[in-house]
Amino acid sequence: MELNEPLVKQAMAAGLQQYPEFEAFGPRLVYAELMEGGAFLVRYAERPPQGTPNLWDFQNAVVKTYKALAGEPGADGACGD
Repeated sequence: MELNEPLVKQAMAAGLQQYPEFEAFGPRLVYAELMEGGAFLVRYAERPPQGTPNLWDFQNAVVKTYKALAGEPGADGACGD
């Protein structure tokens, strides 16, 4: 699946507005193909330290915002691939 870059930028900006501490780690949204379907993930240029607070919340904020903007299933948190 090819990501819509303008929507990726919007989603990342929204996530970083809520969790600005992650900007220093160079986050980017990717889509990983799986055997069946795929998954949206946030990857980092520099890995955040283990146990970094809000890591999961940041990823969820970015992914859910992207899905909502792109009209993808699961924007409400439900599985949809």
